[in-house]
Amino acid sequence: RKFIIELMQRLPIIDLHCDLLVYLLMNKDAKPEGTAFGAGFPFLKAGNVGMQVMAIYTAVEEASAKNGLAQAVIYKNLLKDYAADVYQADKGFSIINDRIGIVASLESASGLCNEEEPLENAFKNLETILSNVGRLIYISFTHHTENRFGGGNYAETGLKPDGEALLDYMHNREIAVDLSHTSDALAHDILDYTYKKGLNVPVLASHSNFRDVWDHPRNLTRENAQEIVNRKGLIGMNFLRAFLNNDKPEALLDHVKYGLGLSGGENALAFGADFFYTGDFPDPARDPYYFPQHENATKYQAILEELSQDLSAEQRAGLAHKNAERFIASNWK
Repeated sequence: RKFIIELMQRLPIIDLHCDLLVYLLMNKDAKPEGTAFGAGFPFLKAGNVGMQVMAIYTAVEEASAKNGLAQAVIYKNLLKDYAADVYQADKGFSIINDRIGIVASLESASGLCNEEEPLENAFKNLETILSNVGRLIYISFTHHTENRFGGGNYAETGLKPDGEALLDYMHNREIAVDLSHTSDALAHDILDYTYKKGLNVPVLASHSNFRDVWDHPRNLTRENAQEIVNRKGLIGMNFLRAFLNNDKPEALLDHVKYGLGLSGGENALAFGADFFYTGDFPDPARDPYYFPQHENATKYQAILEELSQDLSAEQRAGLAHKNAERFIASNWK
């Protein structure tokens, strides 16, 4: 009976960002059912994850579009080869399921075309990616560095003409724009451009925390965070130590409480843990990348239990899945 009660108390989880696809691309012997990756299927199931966003990540390089297209095929093959484990999450999906709902996203629009190709190749490749993945929940224009679309979080450049063209293309396509890896200028310009042109492009920050809590360029300024909330978007809490606090695992609660303090923030917070393969990551100074309390997808339930000391049951359910469900229901027609 105790086991049944504990099972009923486990909240289903929607997580807005992991890098399983690029892990599978770059590690040819890797399998999604393995345990070398923090969001492998066994961890997702143990954490009661009902839906996981699978990011197509690409760097700014000659092979960017090739790698983006290849990850879209990997995603398609996951649905085919692991049908007992995952299914395509689309409008009307249910997170109460014995399988994991998955949906793709694009982390860096460099995955659509490299820096030298004609821009029309980006739109052609976007349609090819969509044909393989079914839908994209969001596109982030940049990663850490600058590209042809705008400035990444370690750059100062704002929105470029190619970025404007991509936003125009996304209008009414049910694809959100992700502000997680933008420069402050790019985030401002995207928000300004979509507002002034009246574009129907939802906004979110799939895996970002708050700069007022931990001063890091990957974290959102209060102004940009509040505007995401005002537009009924989502902000996915990131588990990486570098973006929480180098020394305090309890800082995750500080970021959550800060988000709840934004006007309307309790309707916008979600999980965006940002699990990626750390085995070959080239920055040993960041090791360990996650605190033990946050190191894989089994940890969501313990995190929610810890948050129960400060958050209401409704707030925890919103963070776990309800806010993301509302966003999806509002934007996937």
